[in-house]
Amino acid sequence: MTMMLVAAMNWSDAHQLSSADLLADPQVWNYIADWPRADDHGLIAADQAGASLGACWLRYRPSSSRGFGFLAPDVPELTIGVRAEARRAGVGRALLRDTAKQAQARGTARLSLSVEQGNPAAHLYRSEGWRVVMSDVEADTMVLDLLTWPRTS
Repeated sequence: MTMMLVAAMNWSDAHQLSSADLLADPQVWNYIADWPRADDHGLIAADQAGASLGACWLRYRPSSSRGFGFLAPDVPELTIGVRAEARRAGVGRALLRDTAKQAQARGTARLSLSVEQGNPAAHLYRSEGWRVVMSDVEADTMVLDLLTWPRTS
């Protein structure tokens, strides 16, 4: 999970931080601290040799420990990371869809995430039915309504 969290945070060549710097930030570390908790779940995509290509996971966070895309304690926040060399090959879309399907099967009503301004993954999220519910100069918070997902149009 650590490697994929670093991949998620370092989505741009212009935005690269060391693993140590990222994990020293308590807000970032909380995305994987004590993994897995009872209500955490996620998926890992691997190549034929078993090497991890990407991961997508959901974590519920209390109001006292908000993530970047926090909406409410009953809305799990999605994190997705795909290794740079595996991006734009469908890995992220497959992880996103399968994680949403699993959450939907568990009775989860909504998912949230945060995406930094300029991150090309925002196009993927929109194409999968995510919508922006809060925006600032640094990032958008997006939500996926699992009660109406997937869209049929």
